[in-house]
Amino acid sequence: MNNNSSPLLQNREVQDIIALALAEDTAQNDISSKLTIPESLEAEATLTAKAEGILAGVDIFSTIFERMDKTLQVDILKRDGSWLSCGDKAATIHGNARSILAAERTAMNFICHLSGIATATALYVEAVKGTGVDIADTRKTMAGQRMLEKYAIICGGGKNHRFNLSSGILIKDNHIAVLRRSGLTLGQIVAKAVANNKLYLKIEVEVNTIEQAIEAAEAGADILLLDNMSVMDMKTVTGKLRGKVRLEASGGITIDNVRAVAETGVDIISIGALTHSARALDMSLEIE
Repeated sequence: MNNNSSPLLQNREVQDIIALALAEDTAQNDISSKLTIPESLEAEATLTAKAEGILAGVDIFSTIFERMDKTLQVDILKRDGSWLSCGDKAATIHGNARSILAAERTAMNFICHLSGIATATALYVEAVKGTGVDIADTRKTMAGQRMLEKYAIICGGGKNHRFNLSSGILIKDNHIAVLRRSGLTLGQIVAKAVANNKLYLKIEVEVNTIEQAIEAAEAGADILLLDNMSVMDMKTVTGKLRGKVRLEASGGITIDNVRAVAETGVDIISIGALTHSARALDMSLEIE
């Protein structure tokens, strides 16, 4: 059965996401099943991988069926973070056939999407193995799904960047553009943030050039986000500033160039595509 002690399931936001998803699909009013499936008929369904990847969201999957019908028996065969080969069975559901059919799509939407994110993350983590660089997500998540998508990143071996606007200070290009109109230099903008930082959070600043990186570091930035910089420029920045500030590379990172970026000496590589463009892992729920 589902592991109710899972920290993920204890989160009220996650429970609300599950409730909203079931309500969106009007799972309690599956007209097709009611018209065709006998009310007392029982069935067994198996969740099977149709492609290789990393499993993520199995507790969500299980909870959806149990929310749909408390009499359903869900047996989890693989835990989140497990590697799945094609044909591997991850879970089985036994009980009322109507209930299984009503919850099927909602549950599959979650587990295929989250497993896709975990799998994409794992590919990047493997690509930079041995460099000491962390692969991280961004806030480029689906509305209302951030908690789950960032959880999937962890399942794939990645790290979480800030969760929301209140959990970290990141002075981005548009902050800088607005303040430059008031006549402030980048150094003055960073110094202002340092002076006003009553929460004593790390201050990260997005920079596009070597000169901006040096200016922001000298003004007191703790972390520099090297946005869409060339590998050569990143090497120059790390040569001048490594050990003085933490360095994050972002923008234009692909599986083909991530190793080269990691070898420049940055500490973190953040990749929006892990959440906004990850391909769902191909899985099926087949009734025996």
